[in-house]
Amino acid sequence: MSIRIIKADDQAQGAFDGGKITEQKPIGFPHEGGAIHRLSTLFYWAWAKSDVGGYIPPHPHHSFEILTYVLNGYTHHGDSLGTDSVVGAGGAQLIQAGSGIHHSERLEGPHAELLQIWFEPNRGESIKRSPVYKQAEHDAFPKHELGQGISLKTVLGEGSPLSIEADAVMTDILLPAGASYVRDLPAGRSLGILILSGQGTWSGEGQGIHELYRQTDFVVIEAEKEFNGNEQWTVSSDQETRMIIIEVPTEVDYPLYPEKVEA
Repeated sequence: MSIRIIKADDQAQGAFDGGKITEQKPIGFPHEGGAIHRLSTLFYWAWAKSDVGGYIPPHPHHSFEILTYVLNGYTHHGDSLGTDSVVGAGGAQLIQAGSGIHHSERLEGPHAELLQIWFEPNRGESIKRSPVYKQAEHDAFPKHELGQGISLKTVLGEGSPLSIEADAVMTDILLPAGASYVRDLPAGRSLGILILSGQGTWSGEGQGIHELYRQTDFVVIEAEKEFNGNEQWTVSSDQETRMIIIEVPTEVDYPLYPEKVEA
């Protein structure tokens, strides 16, 4: 098993609308710098913020799957399918771009904050399909109380109102100070973890691995491919901690496109 902690200074940065929207990118495009450019099917992850609101004009996408998860404020979406929608905090919008779609985005606040995450399905198949837009508000997603005051929300995965072609599970987890959460990681799977708030420790069971995390860190964990069974990781919180965990296969059986990304 292995773990990497990527600090905010080593992540890519971006901005839109004259700087009204700023972005920390745990996974950015190669030309943007940053330590991570891809984690299997997960190849772009931006944490966007705007104190005053901001607008991104219409632009195209094709074949990829784009999830926008609202943390605070609202996001407006308009597209070439005729969609005109707004989603609030805790809600999500999903574009399965298929053969092609144009869309625009507006962050509305004050203090709007969202995650935009891009997944890569089998492009040879997805490009043949018509584009699709879906959305769901916070109350539609499954939520579980795990003890110690820990709450877990499934954004992608079993029971979620949103599903994608790419293999991915996404959870939003809140741990009170002093709590611990154990995560099983099967062989051949990887985790990307964005620390939205708090601090604590990730520990690899039986491996003597103990890594400190803090707010804005991006944590990457990979299970050994040869390991027979599940590896166990424990995350402990020194302060109340909120994190987004995305699990993807370390490898897939279709070609990915690590070179110049065409959106």
